[in-house]
Amino acid sequence: MTQADGIRMFLPLLDGSDQVGVLSLTLDTVDDDDRRLLGRLAGLVADMIVTKDTYTDQFFQARRRAPMGLAAEIQRSLLPPLAMSCPQVEVAGILEPAYEVAGDSFDYALNDDILHVAMVDAMGHGLDAATMATVAIGAYRHARRADVGLAGMYAFMDKAIAEQFGPDHFVTAQMMCLDIATGHLQWVNAGHPAPFLIRDHEVVRQLDSRTTLPVGFGGNDPLVSEQTLQRGDQVLCFTDGLIEEHEIGAAPFGEEQLMEVVTRVERTQEGVRAVVRALSHMLKAERGGITSDDATLFLIEWRGGSADQLATGPGKS
Repeated sequence: MTQADGIRMFLPLLDGSDQVGVLSLTLDTVDDDDRRLLGRLAGLVADMIVTKDTYTDQFFQARRRAPMGLAAEIQRSLLPPLAMSCPQVEVAGILEPAYEVAGDSFDYALNDDILHVAMVDAMGHGLDAATMATVAIGAYRHARRADVGLAGMYAFMDKAIAEQFGPDHFVTAQMMCLDIATGHLQWVNAGHPAPFLIRDHEVVRQLDSRTTLPVGFGGNDPLVSEQTLQRGDQVLCFTDGLIEEHEIGAAPFGEEQLMEVVTRVERTQEGVRAVVRALSHMLKAERGGITSDDATLFLIEWRGGSADQLATGPGKS
């Protein structure tokens, strides 16, 4: 970008395929040698951020634009990277409001050919909700690493919430497993809105399934639902804060209106990260800027094929 004081350069800071930031600097002139050197500099800066991030608070403080509530602080420390990409699959998630979110959280892990995803929404607000969400995510990770399957994950989370918080507390949850080699998707819905199936940049339907009780209520063994995705399909998971939000005296935002907004964004944005970011901004505007409840989005795009087949294909957007 040419400016009065020189040429402004913007370089992505990448940790593998994950973007950890953007490096901006201004030079008098730029040639090919400069670009190569700047690419190496950006790589070095990214490595420094990733390496030192766990040893200092300064990177957190530099990113923040406002004070963060204690509950949100706890939740943020739980989150995995907000985006992940590999040749077969890409994911991105976002929570709002960013500095006060409490009961919502999500988690994912890619183990061999299986992408594991969970989204939780603890009842209430503030520190109590954050504590419940922390226990729910911890129980989910423990069960996932024990390789017990979706029904076993649900049972473990259910027991953990019931034992720690008693019969009057609960957490809604949705757990998924996606075979990134075949596109075979399985999920358990414990009280969440049904996710959207997006194909060719349009919401084609909801992935309706029989739901089980939220974790903590001692539900029976859950029904594991299944769907075979086509290459390029996306699955959008969200919490009820998106569809139940409304101004005083007005109707809730609703799933039909959400579908329309998702389709509009899908037709104007490229890449999972860009879609999630634009969708969050547009939804907040469509809801009149209201965020009285936590609202979380998590988008999965399945591309299919083997890593070898896709290694020379288009890079992630």
